Amino acid sequence: MSLSTNATAGGGPGLVSVLIPAHNEAGNIPALLEKVDRAFAQLASQGQAGELVLIDDGSTDGTGDLAASLAGQYPFLRLLRHRRNRGLTAALRTGFRAVQGEVIVFLPADLESDPEEDIPKLLAKLDEGYDVVAGWRQGRDDGKVFASGIYNRVSQRLFNVHVHDMNWIKAFRREVIEALPPLRSDWHRFLLQIAAHQGFRIGETPTTWYRRRAGRSKYGLGRIPISFLDVLVVWFLLTFSQAPMRFFGGLGLGLLALAGVTYAGLAVYYLLAQTQIRPLFIAASVLGLAGLLLFLVGFIAELIVNQSEQIRELEAMIKREA
Repeated sequence: MSLSTNATAGGGPGLVSVLIPAHNEAGNIPALLEKVDRAFAQLASQGQAGELVLIDDGSTDGTGDLAASLAGQYPFLRLLRHRRNRGLTAALRTGFRAVQGEVIVFLPADLESDPEEDIPKLLAKLDEGYDVVAGWRQGRDDGKVFASGIYNRVSQRLFNVHVHDMNWIKAFRREVIEALPPLRSDWHRFLLQIAAHQGFRIGETPTTWYRRRAGRSKYGLGRIPISFLDVLVVWFLLTFSQAPMRFFGGLGLGLLALAGVTYAGLAVYYLLAQTQIRPLFIAASVLGLAGLLLFLVGFIAELIVNQSEQIRELEAMIKREA
């Protein structure tokens, strides 16, 4: 990753950081910068400063070079580059480390969200006392509404987050970003769910969806199976990461109970009929063994969690003493 920095304001309560990852978005960059410039002019009239952290995520169409050539016109621009395309989650990790503001606004580079309209909307909602604010696309017509609706409804049920549009633009207070765990691949979709699990207040505000002007979408329907698996993984980690025995032990108890009931039924059947049902006996034995193995996995997972917590406490102690 390489970093190019223009004039920037120091971090502080009055600074708003706008974070925009871009991959092959050269056709949208000039209009994007103009709209962010006008949004920052609105902020300046209210006594706030703004910085734009633009992540060129390994573009091959000159996105980064074009942004760099326009940097003289926009002193708020900070350009960070990935040498190859690493994906949206990696781009957000890079951006989160670089932003300086007390409020961070995440927007796409494709202009389906209008920065001039949406930055003020997100900040206004954040000022109502929320820690995270999500945009809610109005008038969306990109062929992905049905799949997105399923994802949002599943997430609402699993994570108890009552937001209509989980995977869209967002604004965060800095403490939310600092509290996020290390983000794994494609976990950018679960920022709201993770923040809600940690107790942060989540709000949403309607925003207008605009059709892409240039370039093409990087995300298709083929990602639906991957997203479904990611939802299950994140739900499991948020629910059981601190008490894995509740999951593995619960499954183990269920299998042992089922095996016990089966053995009891086979014993009664043998006393009455003086014969055995060998396949059922073997199946009960397999269930019992699987239950015991799940208990063993639960104990090992608890040891790993305990060691991880001790390491985190040690790291925190070292940071306090440094």
